[in-house]
Amino acid sequence: MSALRFVLRAPPEQRLDLSPLTPDRLAGLESASIDALPLQTGRHRVTVGDVFRVHPGDTAHIVIEGGSDRFDRVGEAMETGLLEVQGDAGQQAGRLMAGGTLTIRGNAGGWAASGLLGGRVEILGDAGDFLGGPVSGERTGMRGGIVLVRGKAGKRAADRLRRGLVIIEGDAGEHAGSGMVAGTLVVCGAAGVLPGILMRRGTIVLGKQAELAPSFVATGAAPVVFSGLLARAVGSVSEAAAGCVREAAARYLGDMAVLGKGEVFVSG
Repeated sequence: MSALRFVLRAPPEQRLDLSPLTPDRLAGLESASIDALPLQTGRHRVTVGDVFRVHPGDTAHIVIEGGSDRFDRVGEAMETGLLEVQGDAGQQAGRLMAGGTLTIRGNAGGWAASGLLGGRVEILGDAGDFLGGPVSGERTGMRGGIVLVRGKAGKRAADRLRRGLVIIEGDAGEHAGSGMVAGTLVVCGAAGVLPGILMRRGTIVLGKQAELAPSFVATGAAPVVFSGLLARAVGSVSEAAAGCVREAAARYLGDMAVLGKGEVFVSG
């Protein structure tokens, strides 16, 4: 059976909440019920039928044809199935996902994969600030799952990461991996200043030299055995990340300003 398709009628005039459009929430609904679902975030009532032409199909595989940076909360709390956006997405894409796969064939706004519990989020373009990070009032960021960004990411990617894997094949902004509690962050390109600042535990791999905080301590060469095991683990997600891990030459411990049990590997 072919995928359930939502074809964008015209660029939206206001920010929209696309969290209802997940395999979990649409399972068992008729086309008329799907058309009537509300999507608005402002005062003006907007339904699915106002924004999209709906082509019936398998609700376990959803395709949104046409994207927008006003499409917020795409895939939020998704637990199973496949969701694909053929274009850009707005803020908090994949937030609180527990399973399934979200693919964005464009750019994503801030807080993509925020609070991720499981599943996989793949962004073929760029990601905004706070990739995988907590929203205001939350103490931790991602708690599981996999995030892959083929382009670059903004500031504080993987902020307060607790569990999971974040791979950025391009560059990352300042303070990548800030306050990490555990988990793994790989930045294949250049990272902005002070990656890993205030990290307590976890692993960061940087594909290029970066300005670390003075509270990180150099411990010599990266362990070959560990690098090999980590490269194998990330290789199933990204060959670029695996290559970055294999090229890691130096190891640093920190941040000694806090617990100091994190580690940063830097390619030569």
